[in-house]
Amino acid sequence: MNFLIVDDSRMSRLILQGLVQQHHPDWAVLHASSGEEALDIATQHHVDLVSMDFNMHGLNGLDAAIELRRRHPGLPVALMTANVQSTIQERAKEAGLLFLAKPITAASLAQMAALVGA
Repeated sequence: MNFLIVDDSRMSRLILQGLVQQHHPDWAVLHASSGEEALDIATQHHVDLVSMDFNMHGLNGLDAAIELRRRHPGLPVALMTANVQSTIQERAKEAGLLFLAKPITAASLAQMAALVGA
């Protein structure tokens, strides 16, 4: 199980990685700090699940998630962000993404894990 964490905040990536290590120690964690980097990683590695921040430099998380889903149909992606505007939530829902508000918690990891039946 390869879990890709995409967030420009290194601290956010490490917090989520720590939760993954506690609750799913058999998962491999991949890191990306931008939408562009996430797209590159997903072409180089098989990815089973993605946690994507919205506010990042360059390609925003929603656009990156939509492009990931175009390239890898059915790939489960959760948009995890502090940007809880209703327009962002609606666009995420229309794109078939799970929307999760930060802060990162064990409950949000459980919701993401449920996307892959874990």
